[in-house]
Amino acid sequence: MFNLEEIYSVSDYIKLCKNTIEKNIPQCFVQGEISNLSKPSSGHWYFTLKDKNGQVRCAFFRLNQRKIKFSPENGMSVIIRGVTTLYPQRGDFQLIIQQMEPAGIGNLQLAFDQLKNKLRIEGLFDSDSKKNIPLFPKKIGVISSASGAVIKDIIKVLKSRYPFAQILLYDTIVQGENAHKKIIKALKAADQSKNCDVIILARGGGSLEDLWAFNEEDLAREIYGCSTPIISSIGHETDTTIADFVSDLRAPTPSAAAVAATPDINTILYNASKLKQYLCDSIKQSIESKKNTLALLKLKIIDPSQQLLLNAQKLDEYELRLLKLNQSVVNVHKEYLKQLSSQLRVLSQNFIKTNQNDLANYGNSLNLLSPLNTISRGYTMTQNKEGKIITSVKKIKANDLIFTKFHDGKVTSKVVNKEDN
Repeated sequence: MFNLEEIYSVSDYIKLCKNTIEKNIPQCFVQGEISNLSKPSSGHWYFTLKDKNGQVRCAFFRLNQRKIKFSPENGMSVIIRGVTTLYPQRGDFQLIIQQMEPAGIGNLQLAFDQLKNKLRIEGLFDSDSKKNIPLFPKKIGVISSASGAVIKDIIKVLKSRYPFAQILLYDTIVQGENAHKKIIKALKAADQSKNCDVIILARGGGSLEDLWAFNEEDLAREIYGCSTPIISSIGHETDTTIADFVSDLRAPTPSAAAVAATPDINTILYNASKLKQYLCDSIKQSIESKKNTLALLKLKIIDPSQQLLLNAQKLDEYELRLLKLNQSVVNVHKEYLKQLSSQLRVLSQNFIKTNQNDLANYGNSLNLLSPLNTISRGYTMTQNKEGKIITSVKKIKANDLIFTKFHDGKVTSKVVNKEDN
């Protein structure tokens, strides 16, 4: 028979095991390979840590991830520090992770390599996207700490090298938690002001942890999106940050950044002196060449009085030739006109004779057809007072005046009576 006092419920049993495990197993460092990695929207990470002989479930809660810079992936070998417990809802044995580092490489270095590879694939490092640094900047923006030695070095170099440029300092912290947010704010202010021809992003040397603000993805994308050319100078010559890869130009030191941003005044003055001498020599050569050309032109110039005489002689020759030509043309046209006049006379006479004959024929025809010719043979023509010919007795009324035309005169009559046939 079972002793009822020794029987546990499932939840009590799990609670007993959980308390026993947590009291007897201390915090442990465990190395293994990540598999079955899950990253739900809550921000917590769940995965299995395994080696060739075993595996254990792990939970890495969001609040414990604050110092994690890299992104864990399946197959990655890591070293974790955690406490052992049971998950009561499933009775699963698991590790609650408090710290995680990549095995064989530092946390920050792995994060740096991952972000570098990601941004490289996206094209943020491509040379085609780099903006040209202006040759003669009027205003140079410097994003750095106002209290650091970096800004002093930059000012010193710019004053001796190119004193014409105005230096605009955008003060910001360059180290520590959330430093990248302050740097982004300063970068936005410098770029959006449109006052800077070029921007120098600089800070002194330090460890990878000290320089980490310049390895943040948000800052890299802000640099890439700026319309103002950016020169980066982060750390010492051997230090390299993500900001250096994204910037339009990288300088090994802050002083070198000031040199890269400006031309050398001594070089400018030397080149200006050479250009001045070259210009003077060119002007002298041009003047001598023009003098020689002028001398040759003078030799070709004819005395004006002689030229006038020659032109007068040519004018007389042209006049004589024109007179001869005109006389010849006049004679030709006179003869031609005489021929045309003779032809016109003959044609006119023929035309008149032809028309006279036609007119006589038309007259005879008209006379034959004329009512007057008919009247001369004993016929008459009667008209009403409107002058219209009366062709029927029906068109006459009693007491109408009618006019009868004979071949040798006209009679006016008044109708007394009319009779129809």
